[in-house]
Amino acid sequence: MTHPVSRTILLLDIERFSDRDDVEQAYLRRMLYDVTDRALETAGIDETLRTRADRGDSVMELIDANAPVTALLRALLTEVPMQLRALNRMASRSAQMRLRGVVAGGYVTVDDLDGWVGSDLNHACRLLDAALLRAALRERPDDFALCVSDSVYQGVVRHDHPGVPAADFHQVTVGTKNGPLTAWLHGPVPPAGEDHGERGAGEAPGGSGDRPAPATPAAPETTGTTGDTEDTRNRPAPAAHRGAPAPGPVLDVNGGSVSFGGGYVAGDQHGVSGGRVTGDVVMGSKTDGDRS
Repeated sequence: MTHPVSRTILLLDIERFSDRDDVEQAYLRRMLYDVTDRALETAGIDETLRTRADRGDSVMELIDANAPVTALLRALLTEVPMQLRALNRMASRSAQMRLRGVVAGGYVTVDDLDGWVGSDLNHACRLLDAALLRAALRERPDDFALCVSDSVYQGVVRHDHPGVPAADFHQVTVGTKNGPLTAWLHGPVPPAGEDHGERGAGEAPGGSGDRPAPATPAAPETTGTTGDTEDTRNRPAPAAHRGAPAPGPVLDVNGGSVSFGGGYVAGDQHGVSGGRVTGDVVMGSKTDGDRS
């Protein structure tokens, strides 16, 4: 095992990766590597200053402590959203990519199996998986949400360097199995009381993000002749003839009269027996003229 060394930790994770098929996952991994490489090149961090670990749906970069963190943050706040916007404009919905990102700092040790260990690295991974960061990305109109550790904020962000506005970062507390972590979220903080539960709750059908589908409550039904309303949202649909499932909307008539596009039904409404229909009556795709 090597001695612990100081490193800047960069984590980028693809949202909804496991919901895609193998072809889409392979494409998204290529795009993730391209976005990461371009961002680091923009920050002036070449391959000699970083070591990469592949985590499947995410990438982890250990960056030399001498590389400028301000340049890295600037690239993440400008280059990454721009690249994602360009990619997603031309991609199908299933191939669109949205990312969560974390920048942290600390000491990391490489073990005998070339694995990376260290409590600072564990904290960074927990920030990346935090429900609050997932919720923040769901609400973003763009495709990227960034969180930095408290040490990065205190050492770099709070000094308000050009391109890294301190006022855009907000302090948050992230709950983990080992206790709360203080971090700083770039952009709006999700409202208190919002469900920050497991990934995937409330996804819009066919969507590629974590954004919840809007609820569409059914309107109350008006019944009778007095204008009273009855909530029918939880009432089962009436059965069709001989117990078959009703093929479409069902109208129950109890007394009174009903007009259908020039036709008139009166008397006992069972089928149309006992009454007379004139004009055009269309039921489904079948049209009958004068029926008695």
